[in-house]
Amino acid sequence: MAKFDSKSFNPQAFGAYVDRVPNTKKTELAKSGAVGSNEQARAALSSQTGSLYARIPYFGRISGETSQNNDGATDITSTNTTTYEQGFITASRMDSWTERSFSKNITAGVDFMDNVGAQIADYKFDVKQDMLLAILKGIYGMTVTGNSVAAKAAKEFIEKHTYDITGNEGEKAYVGPASLNKAIQKACGDNKSIFKLAIMHSEVATNLENLKLLKYLTYTDADGITRDLAIGTWNGRIVLVDDGMPTEEVDAVAADESKSIEAQEAYTKYTTYVLGDGAIVLDDIGDAVPYEMSRDPKTNGGQDTLYVRDRYICGVDGISFEKPASITASASNSDLATGTNWNIINDGKKAIPHKAIAITRIISKG
Repeated sequence: MAKFDSKSFNPQAFGAYVDRVPNTKKTELAKSGAVGSNEQARAALSSQTGSLYARIPYFGRISGETSQNNDGATDITSTNTTTYEQGFITASRMDSWTERSFSKNITAGVDFMDNVGAQIADYKFDVKQDMLLAILKGIYGMTVTGNSVAAKAAKEFIEKHTYDITGNEGEKAYVGPASLNKAIQKACGDNKSIFKLAIMHSEVATNLENLKLLKYLTYTDADGITRDLAIGTWNGRIVLVDDGMPTEEVDAVAADESKSIEAQEAYTKYTTYVLGDGAIVLDDIGDAVPYEMSRDPKTNGGQDTLYVRDRYICGVDGISFEKPASITASASNSDLATGTNWNIINDGKKAIPHKAIAITRIISKG
């Protein structure tokens, strides 16, 4: 068995231990129900034989539009369903940490498994959160120019699934009682019930609290006393608060009467994501050797290195990752954030309805 600083190291036990350690950082997107999996993609990509990319069938739906009048004298015209394809990419991540006299000098007498395991649990959520935000940036950067089916579908998705109120005057530029309902109705119309949770910056959440628009869930303890939980709802959707959500600083604009430009103070744009269950696929399928330890007895009088490797399936429900030739082994966060790598699922003639995609965003001043 491998040794770590004169202690036995079992990679399998260590991995199970890391999974049990609670994360205390605000990586709410990575932990939310909006992150799911695709079983067909998992079956295709979970092997450790170099699988990088898979295209999975995405079945079209029959429609009442093809229903015909039966007058007893007309032959029935048959139609067929369309089968689309959805692309999924794998992304592998790795890191390592080297410490001298790790157990005693770093943990100050605390069991090294507690210290290392707790830090890696947080680290993994940070990595996943960065990947998820890269995916969201990518799908909102899809190509919208040209007359192709993909470009038209992407343009419609971005326009319909963005509710930007920063151009409104005064308090109307901030989230209010109707903001969420208007955003999800704009995105999916009568299918707006597919949205289950909202993830927002604390500035936005505080504004909602001040307006008394957040309703906190409650529980009743053993003594029959009802208490508030830290989890709130907004128009029936669970609210997660995370300052890792995107922000953009907008510079002040000086007035210019000759160009009819009015003065504008600097402000911050806050992006709130509203998502459905399993809207984003980020499925941890494991690396062949997820944890490994190495002992170097010479350098610095002796040091130990812990290596960590992870492998994920990345995708979005309703949107396909179109792998460019440049990705040969693993998708980087830059690859995931590149809009040209994503397309609304289509067969070249028709795209799936944007109303089926449970992702939208609200952009506000707070």
